[in-house]
Amino acid sequence: MPELVQQAYAVARRIGFPLSAEEAIPGRSSASLPGTGRFLAMLAVGCTGRAGGAGDRIGELGTGAGIGTAWMASAMPANCTLITAEIDARRAAAVRELFAGDPRVEVITGDARGVLAGRGPFDLLFSDGGGGQDPALVDWLRVGGHIVMDDVTPGRPRAGDAKREFFFGDPRLVSAEVVLPDVRNALLVGTRTR
Repeated sequence: MPELVQQAYAVARRIGFPLSAEEAIPGRSSASLPGTGRFLAMLAVGCTGRAGGAGDRIGELGTGAGIGTAWMASAMPANCTLITAEIDARRAAAVRELFAGDPRVEVITGDARGVLAGRGPFDLLFSDGGGGQDPALVDWLRVGGHIVMDDVTPGRPRAGDAKREFFFGDPRLVSAEVVLPDVRNALLVGTRTR
């Protein structure tokens, strides 16, 4: 596990952020699972930069304690930037302190849909704070960019599931469900095609 991720776990423990769904109050956020983190790192390392020297951009909706942020920042290239938004000011301050020495990472306090709008286009969007099934998020992606949502129970039918209906119903996305190694959790992943 990358050192930065271990530091983010320490931040989570210090501020009392739940490390698992079992520790969280029902319906509330918890930390990104290691399988989610590794998947995000794999996508972040692919942010290779665009013509003209401008680096790729990653956006995160819901920073939490910064564990998902740490996985992505640990893997992304030097010319990539990561903008993460957290609505809870105390959490945002703790994560801002964790990334104070990394100019590639910007931690913003506020509702992600408000503070990240207009900051793209993003090459990778990680929706970790709920409400990520907003079709406007696809507009934030560049063509070929990925959107990832965690906290999905594997194998559920699409009908009646807002997250799945968004990922598999938006004609601009090619999507897949990725089951994590614990086989109790999954990610929804979409790539913008147009």
